[in-house]
Amino acid sequence: MTFPLTLLRLAQPCLFGLAAASLCYYAYSLVEMSSFQDHQEARFSQLLAATPRENAVPAASQTLMGRLQIPRLKVSAIVVKGTGEQDLKLGVGHIAGTTMPGTPGNVGLAGHRDTFFRPLRNIRTQDAIHLTTMEGEFHYRVVSTQIVPPTNVEVLTPGGGEVLTLVTCYPFFLLGTAPDRFIVRAERVR
Repeated sequence: MTFPLTLLRLAQPCLFGLAAASLCYYAYSLVEMSSFQDHQEARFSQLLAATPRENAVPAASQTLMGRLQIPRLKVSAIVVKGTGEQDLKLGVGHIAGTTMPGTPGNVGLAGHRDTFFRPLRNIRTQDAIHLTTMEGEFHYRVVSTQIVPPTNVEVLTPGGGEVLTLVTCYPFFLLGTAPDRFIVRAERVR
């Protein structure tokens, strides 16, 4: 009878230490993400003010693509070029192989369901989405949402017109690796 109690007494400090380390890592990640977003937002605003829109994106902003805003959901996030682990840890990522805003095709953006894209669980058709880049401001309206397996990359195929597709993992509140993807499709409005 004393063996399980001894084992529990030994495990308690280890579990407490693990919990404390996990909380510290989470706090560090939030601070890093917030710091990156604040710095890039200031940098992006400076670039917008200093560079005529007709010019190409300055070389200084090789990873910075723009700003995504969904007003009803109070989403505002810097968009970076790429969807690597570090890219999505710090911002919303532009999916390689998809078009750039302002050109016909499908602009694909990915974000984590537990950070920037958590509010997407409440998105509705007709919600406005704004994407600002060095080339201008692009306005979209949500036309549909769907849940697909991660192997379904057809949601990113270019179609007619100018389309924006937001991709995040689903379900939103599942711990661990999510089995599906939540897709938001929006069409450009002029």
